[in-house]
Amino acid sequence: MNKLFEQVINNIPDYKEFLTVDEMDNSSKRLAEKYPDVVSIFEMGRTRDNHPLYCLKIGNGSSNALMFGCPHPNEPIGAMMLEYFTEELASNKELREELDYTWYIIKSWDADGTKLNEKWFKGPYTLYNYSRNFFRPAGHQQVDWTYPIDYKKLSFHDTIPETKAMMNLIDEIEPKFIYSLHNAGFGGVYWYISKEVPEIYDEMRKTANKQNIPLNLGEPEAPYCVELSPAIYQDLGIQQSYDYLDKYGIENPQDEIRTGTCTADYAKKYNSFTLLTELPYFYDKRINDSSPGTMTRKEAVIKSLEFDDEHSKFIVETLNSIKDYIDKDNPFRLALEAFTNNKNTNEATLKMIENNPDFERIATVAEEFDNLLVTRFYKMLSYGLLVRAVESAINKGENLEDEAKTKLESTFNLVESRLKDLSEYLETEMDYEVVPIKKLIAIQLECGLLVSQHLNQKGA
Repeated sequence: MNKLFEQVINNIPDYKEFLTVDEMDNSSKRLAEKYPDVVSIFEMGRTRDNHPLYCLKIGNGSSNALMFGCPHPNEPIGAMMLEYFTEELASNKELREELDYTWYIIKSWDADGTKLNEKWFKGPYTLYNYSRNFFRPAGHQQVDWTYPIDYKKLSFHDTIPETKAMMNLIDEIEPKFIYSLHNAGFGGVYWYISKEVPEIYDEMRKTANKQNIPLNLGEPEAPYCVELSPAIYQDLGIQQSYDYLDKYGIENPQDEIRTGTCTADYAKKYNSFTLLTELPYFYDKRINDSSPGTMTRKEAVIKSLEFDDEHSKFIVETLNSIKDYIDKDNPFRLALEAFTNNKNTNEATLKMIENNPDFERIATVAEEFDNLLVTRFYKMLSYGLLVRAVESAINKGENLEDEAKTKLESTFNLVESRLKDLSEYLETEMDYEVVPIKKLIAIQLECGLLVSQHLNQKGA
């Protein structure tokens, strides 16, 4: 690795917690005041709750680069990376000159949603505390998935203000490099890229190996992901989801898709290179185990879908039983209604595995672990949203009638009990570790440095 980059990685502080939106905003303002000749800050737009979206502009390189944290509000690893990287860029002239970019950096793009996650930001970092205080908005309210698109029969133009602000910035600066700072909850490290760069794939994977964090070699995030190399995938737009549903017999896929497309897809008109480095808060070494498991890959996927169907049914029925007491625009309710509306997607997956011979082979330990346990972790998040939906209704319902109050309280106790049961099961079945924030920043930052430098060397 470049000696300068190595020094930058080695200087990452040993952060013990994640910053809140207000803490990040104040830090950005202080940075602009401290380095006025190098750093400027401007308001690129406002959120739906009227919170200012601050963008830092750092340096004066020959190409523009765009980096943003919290495109999903439960994903603050990138925000912490940007907290460190912005200070390093501002203070390190040699780094700015080596990279040769003008940097546009937004620490918390979905500021409203990020605030709804802040109860777990300071720890403790357990499966239960994370899921109990988790929030992720419905697709049509996600800042990175409401870009306008017309594709076949799909037409989406209900773009939210945060996304419009990012569109305007992209249109203005036409970035050469975009770093979309997502992260997963559980698993290993993997990547999405918008263009193939096989000459640096090994270097990207080494960034995880150096931190002793496994690659994610289980099932891909979506069944239609195209793997370019182990743990490295072609980036996704909404078109791939549409074509997948269409291919496997879902009539009118446009009725199943309630979102637009994403930043990577939107920025292709400027030939921008987009990188995503997905990182886990928690991991179990089995996610990287390619040895044979105990069942076929098909059997493992079917078990996963059966679990999902059973628990989604309970969540939907429970939510329906109390809908009269929860506001229609309650963000937790809207998220649940979106995330449990997956019957047709599961049916498409069943058809896909019936026609794909690769699912007849014995699953690897990683694939089996992913299907049987990691999917349960992600279902915990839906239970957490349901608990919070009921909780918010109780907290707002000062004038609730006794019958409604009793119903909400009994539902709250039932759902919280199921969340705890699932958490205790996973605590028993998983041998997981909490990844130090410093390690996560190191992987994400080093990958960004590698790719951004490679693009300049290629003259891309």
